[in-house]
Amino acid sequence: MQSELFASENMAQPATAAGMTQQNEKSIKYAVNGECYARQGAMVAFRGNLQFEKQGQGVGNFLKRSVTGEGLALMAVRGQGEAWFAHEAANCFIVDFAPGDSLTVNGRNVLCFDASLSYEIKMVKGAGMTGGGLFNSLFTGQGRLAVVCEGSPIVIPVSPQAPVFVDTDAVVGWSAQLQTSLNRSQSFGSMIRGGSGEAVQLKLEGEGFVIVRPSELQPTPASN
Repeated sequence: MQSELFASENMAQPATAAGMTQQNEKSIKYAVNGECYARQGAMVAFRGNLQFEKQGQGVGNFLKRSVTGEGLALMAVRGQGEAWFAHEAANCFIVDFAPGDSLTVNGRNVLCFDASLSYEIKMVKGAGMTGGGLFNSLFTGQGRLAVVCEGSPIVIPVSPQAPVFVDTDAVVGWSAQLQTSLNRSQSFGSMIRGGSGEAVQLKLEGEGFVIVRPSELQPTPASN
């Protein structure tokens, strides 16, 4: 049987070392030898002796997720084998953490990560409930994190001289050392006339970068 479907770039090869690698731009392969974590439902295939278990959030984190609908719905992947992770054909990127690195990531953009990384669901400072709660995940430690982005991400440098304002529905993540606050760019007169659709943004100040997706998050249809 012959087809471009079977081109070498589409064929899964046996892993040569434990850990995550880029299978292609839409998926991540993780050679598990012990344990890793992934968003619930992100596994698209696996081989070997692996178990998938829902990961508890802890009391504080669970309450935050219940209130805001944000956060990380995780599963632990344990055993020896290979697993492939993807999410709705979004683009996948691997971030390498060296000791001392930290990154704030929107929970909906987390795909999988090494068990050596620590994460904590935190409220974005300065946002409050008026910003939709804005609970994001803070990652620290040493290891690898895979994130997803619908479309090609835009990475914007932030400096003390040039703060950046981002739509809260488009932001993927940012340098953890940046200061955050809400910015209201719509005048009262504009609100009376129906609004511009860009009333509130997240303001990021300091030295670092912010990652945004090239479109706003679409609302999830209500289930019957």
